[in-house]
Amino acid sequence: MTNPLLDTSSLPRFGDIDPDQVMPALNELLAAHRQTLSHLLEDYDDPCFESLVVPLEAMGHTLSRVWSPISHMQSVKGSPEWRAAYEKALPVLTEYGTELSQNEQLQQAFVRVDEKLGDTADCAQRSMVQQALRDFRLAGVDLEPGAKARFKDIMQELAAVQSRFSNNVQDASDAWSLVITDEGELAGLSEQVIERAGAQASEPGTWKLTLDFPTYHAVLTHAEHRPLREALYKAWSTRASDHGDPAYDNSENIQTILKLRAEKAKIVGFNNYSEYSLARKMADTPEQVIEFLRHLAESCKEAAQREIDELTEQAGGPIAAWDVSYELERLKQNRFAVSNEALRSYFPVDKVIDGLFDLASRLYGLKLSRREDIDTWHDDVLFYDVSDEGGDPIGGFYADLFARSGKRTGAWIDECVCRKRLGGDESLPVGYLVCNFTPRDANGRSFLTHEEIVTLFHEFGHMLHHLLTTIDYPSISGINGVPWDAVELPSQFMENFAWSYDVLERCSEHRETGQRLPRDLFKRLDDSRHAGAALAMLRQIEFALFDFRLHTEFEGDDFDVLALLDEVRDEVAMVSHPEYNRMPHAFAHIFAGGYAAGYYSYKWAEVLAADAFAAFEEAGIFDAQTAARFRTEILEIGGSRDFMEAYVAFRGREPSIDALLRQSGIEAA
Repeated sequence: MTNPLLDTSSLPRFGDIDPDQVMPALNELLAAHRQTLSHLLEDYDDPCFESLVVPLEAMGHTLSRVWSPISHMQSVKGSPEWRAAYEKALPVLTEYGTELSQNEQLQQAFVRVDEKLGDTADCAQRSMVQQALRDFRLAGVDLEPGAKARFKDIMQELAAVQSRFSNNVQDASDAWSLVITDEGELAGLSEQVIERAGAQASEPGTWKLTLDFPTYHAVLTHAEHRPLREALYKAWSTRASDHGDPAYDNSENIQTILKLRAEKAKIVGFNNYSEYSLARKMADTPEQVIEFLRHLAESCKEAAQREIDELTEQAGGPIAAWDVSYELERLKQNRFAVSNEALRSYFPVDKVIDGLFDLASRLYGLKLSRREDIDTWHDDVLFYDVSDEGGDPIGGFYADLFARSGKRTGAWIDECVCRKRLGGDESLPVGYLVCNFTPRDANGRSFLTHEEIVTLFHEFGHMLHHLLTTIDYPSISGINGVPWDAVELPSQFMENFAWSYDVLERCSEHRETGQRLPRDLFKRLDDSRHAGAALAMLRQIEFALFDFRLHTEFEGDDFDVLALLDEVRDEVAMVSHPEYNRMPHAFAHIFAGGYAAGYYSYKWAEVLAADAFAAFEEAGIFDAQTAARFRTEILEIGGSRDFMEAYVAFRGREPSIDALLRQSGIEAA
């Protein structure tokens, strides 16, 4: 019987695949690919785009389709077997990828193809070949054998230690819990949160709080009992550190990751990992990034100081890190008479999804419909087909929206299938959209806070970027080949629509009355939008500046990561953190994800997104021509064009930070 992981004739057969099939599938596929590559390079003396690049694209697409469910299942299943299979497969896949990118004969074949294409070639073909040549260089294809072998070893070691970092964060989160025996300590929490805590407890009359994000966020924002907020804050901010179970401590992993990255960058001729990282981004130099972050920070500091002064006055004294979200929520209630929990009652998740799909229809003419006959990995997971206004299929996506034990925290999208049209062979894009919202209650209902709606819109923006591409080559279709500091533009852009009454009204239906969101309540929400905006901006700048300075300044020999964090906080933070805070130990974005020396991308993309949305505000936020231009110039192009050129084609000029400052209620310094 054929290994179901190798069946790429349909969507993944989640009901049939199991961890034991992972290594046989990869070994068989990679052996076939190595043989195919050998045959392709027999025509090494006279390669062309069709004879070399197109078959390689097809191979990469097949490998992506086989690997996608493997990677996905270890993130969402919480199964030791899937994790073990993933960790066993990762070095095999890493070795194959490095082997390709260090193949000198293959690189020279691409050089010949590039020469043949010339300046008049198809833009997408040129971009794909030039990105491939860049990646050969970044992988050390020209290195002498010893250095090349060391680079290969570094890639293997990094893959393993980054996976270990991520696992430690998840395991430390899953291992922690707090049992409450006095219901009075839960004052301020919603009925939904308390009901779930009671259901998780083993003894009647007790409540068990865990470190899933919905619970953590609810406690920090709404719990009146200050010691409870501090307990959750301490547990969250010390995850996977020297303040917890030594088995999950990421201290050594952080040093190893930084050391390996620095060595990797220097082997191929860069001074530090930040320079290496920028080779695939819009920014040119580390100095440019740091100047951007510091300029943005200076523009926010005066407003942030006013905000912290207001919160301190309201609290009647100095506030700690575990008080900020709570006092901000009180401020919104006191000044604007708006409560996140009161708003939550208006937003059942199914109605929010309906409103989101309605927005996609209004902007881009899309039709989204639920499909019942698709195999999934959990009963909560839904699948949606996406078609254009004429009914022609565009693609589809899975939606896995609710938190559960073992599932990776946070929210993200990933590729299941990339768009491909090669030699008459066609695949439409399919993705995974994953969040961690509060699970459905006993009545099958889940209600979202406005912040969670913003998160859902953000991830859906990424999904549209994946689905709406018109590029036929998988390596540069959708989000592939897009500069990392531009890839957040479509997602940040979509967040703006979660602040439109016309959109939110269509997402709402009160849990008891069925009433739509009243306009006066929306106005109070909108008036509260800027509450804490400058503090939130500085918090993200803190993360970004720490990440970038860390990867620029790291020198090895037990570099003091926490001392650097203190320096960054002294420069830009308005909120002090206790000595025990170990933020880096759970900073998976940079130590286990794709944001190393790139976390600034969120702020740069916010600049792009605010500036882009300003074009919609000028024309009307549902203006068909503006939406069509955004779709054509931004969402459809993948990595086929220079991104700044594409942005200028949409906006008519380069972006400015002014729109972001205005949108955040902050005047430029």
